[in-house]
Amino acid sequence: MKAWVKSVQSGAGRSLGLAMAFAAVAGTSAMAQSGPVRLGVLTDMSSLYADNGGQGSVVAAQMAVDDFKGKVLGRNIEIVAGDHQNKADIGSVITRRWLENENVEAILDVPNSAVALAVQGITRDKKKLFLATGAATSRLTGDECSPTGIHWTYDTYALAQGTTKAIARLGAKTWFLLAADYSLGLQLEADSRKVIDATGGKVVGAVKHPINTPDFSSFLLQAQASKAEVIALADAGGDFINAVKQAGEFGVTRGQKLAGLIVFIADIHSLGLPSAQSLMLSSAFYWDLNDETRAWSKRFIEKTKKVPTMIHAGTYGAVMHYLKAVEAAGTLDGPTVAAKMRELPVNDFMTRDGKIRQDGRLVRDMYLFRVKSPAESKYQFDYYQLLATIPGDEAFKPMEDGGCPFLKKS
Repeated sequence: MKAWVKSVQSGAGRSLGLAMAFAAVAGTSAMAQSGPVRLGVLTDMSSLYADNGGQGSVVAAQMAVDDFKGKVLGRNIEIVAGDHQNKADIGSVITRRWLENENVEAILDVPNSAVALAVQGITRDKKKLFLATGAATSRLTGDECSPTGIHWTYDTYALAQGTTKAIARLGAKTWFLLAADYSLGLQLEADSRKVIDATGGKVVGAVKHPINTPDFSSFLLQAQASKAEVIALADAGGDFINAVKQAGEFGVTRGQKLAGLIVFIADIHSLGLPSAQSLMLSSAFYWDLNDETRAWSKRFIEKTKKVPTMIHAGTYGAVMHYLKAVEAAGTLDGPTVAAKMRELPVNDFMTRDGKIRQDGRLVRDMYLFRVKSPAESKYQFDYYQLLATIPGDEAFKPMEDGGCPFLKKS
């Protein structure tokens, strides 16, 4: 009898525990459905990409939210931010926490290709949006593509098509490739080699350096010894800045040309025009391109005291387009919103009649610029001369050549 009573009491306790657990889950679900719509800016806050993305991306995302009047589907919109520290494991932990515990609906920015590939895998599994406004690797719309992944701003293929092809057309035949030894550098080097081969050029040497390298002397000496006409830098942010500065110190630029394959205006600002003048580069955005880019950039500069990069402009555009798609779809469901984003044309101060393909690539025009000399620059941040506009269909890899696996199933 006592055993039976104990058993009943134990069963009652389990039932009460289950009831409390179900109530907690229901409460969490209710909060998720009525609380703020959270968007997570996962970026580099403290290292070599901080000026290109970083806090500026958070500001740009918040500007889009404010311009959208702060609400969607009757709920407040909230921006949260995290520092991935350029480590895929840290980026993965933050992404999982945001998606599983903190009701974040979309991840943005991620200016590190290795971290971005990790985030793409998680968001693909969780059926959440990844708006890659800061990552470069073209694999995000190739073998690592995702139905809920949108590669927004630029990629390694487009950058190689712009800068490498332009320099080759000016007569350069021999190249040395200096690349960061991780996903960004590897893919940028691979895409550039294809362009160089296609234009009749030759890669006479190549070397890889660790990310966040303070001393480029040994790498630059190898490049100098190759006697290549062009030394192409397949790295970004602080690595690019250090390489250019040290190339000048070693006298490399007296006999060879430097080409930056992924260059941000924040890099040029850090280098200064005396060091960066005459460099050719590709970009998806320049603040001084037209009246609309100037108007938005003026607002950004007032808030940050810094010149906006293409990542900042792209982050604003991606948030705005995402919110328009959510409103049009009437839901936050990841695959549904992603489909609506592909359906709607992209039009903002940065992009005219852009189209998001099924593989997730936003196709828009890219631009080829030359960095001005100090004498040519007439006002603050007057750094670029526009050389050419590269149509989106020419700039980005054809979808059928990308190798996106889920397209074969559709």
